[in-house]
Amino acid sequence: MNFQQLRSIREAARRGYNLTEVANALFTSQPGVSRQIRELEDELGVVIFERNGKRLTGLTEPGKGILKIVDRLLIEAENLQQASLEYSGQTSGTLSVAATHTQARYALPKVVQGFRAAFPEVRIALQQSAPEHIAEWVLSGKTDIGIATEGLSQFPDLVSFPCYRWSHLIVVPDGHPLLEHSPIRLEDLAKYPLITYDKGFTGRGHIDDAFAKAGVATDIILTAMDSDVIKQYVALGMGVGIVASMAFDHGRDKGLRAVEASHLFATNTTRLAVRRGAYLRSYAYEFILQLAPDLTREDIDRAMGGEEALS
Repeated sequence: MNFQQLRSIREAARRGYNLTEVANALFTSQPGVSRQIRELEDELGVVIFERNGKRLTGLTEPGKGILKIVDRLLIEAENLQQASLEYSGQTSGTLSVAATHTQARYALPKVVQGFRAAFPEVRIALQQSAPEHIAEWVLSGKTDIGIATEGLSQFPDLVSFPCYRWSHLIVVPDGHPLLEHSPIRLEDLAKYPLITYDKGFTGRGHIDDAFAKAGVATDIILTAMDSDVIKQYVALGMGVGIVASMAFDHGRDKGLRAVEASHLFATNTTRLAVRRGAYLRSYAYEFILQLAPDLTREDIDRAMGGEEALS
């Protein structure tokens, strides 16, 4: 038994049993992947994958149990490598962080600045994507830390922590008729074309829920992942924007006005997630605590050890 065999098993399950994709991910050949899988099955005396001819089609019942063990073995192997670096006193390395655009653009700059001051030898690899992709990257080990408002708490193999709470703002051009309403109601908003986030991004679920519960129909004419894109189209007069509170700067966003909307839409919580069972280097703890200062290292360790994560 060797690690290449274990990686072949794990990647085959992750990549829908497509051996071409598995081979590309492992930088080997398709026949090589097939051989690694067959050799491990022969050694264990168990058929791990269902097949249709030479094509893998799924996991057998024993294979499902074996895959869980394979995942744990590979995670512990990665943890062993991280621990060796930690205990040898090495303070350099790469911290991979995946976040939505809003978090990367507005919430993380000061955190990254503070982190770099504490760990100047650590390189940060910052990636941006949708919450579901962020979760997949953390689960696969491609990313150390994931940050998003939606979705991260739904995965049992992720441990997630609350970072901070925020609300939405209504954004309109100077002189817009909505500025005469105090307070603005959902019915008032629905009279205008709306521009906001794509589904699954930046609290969009709370926006949809509010209108649905009130029985108010909306005309959402444009959606985007990027808050700056939303504000740009609002500035063109195409509609009324609904954006995250941290995404509006009264000094920079000239020609636009922001109106508080916390009375209309539920408060959002941005969460940070790590893979359950992963070994965290000291600098990973530091990054987490910079973003979520109400946490302690003990809180993180308890949750990583299987106790209930904070809500």
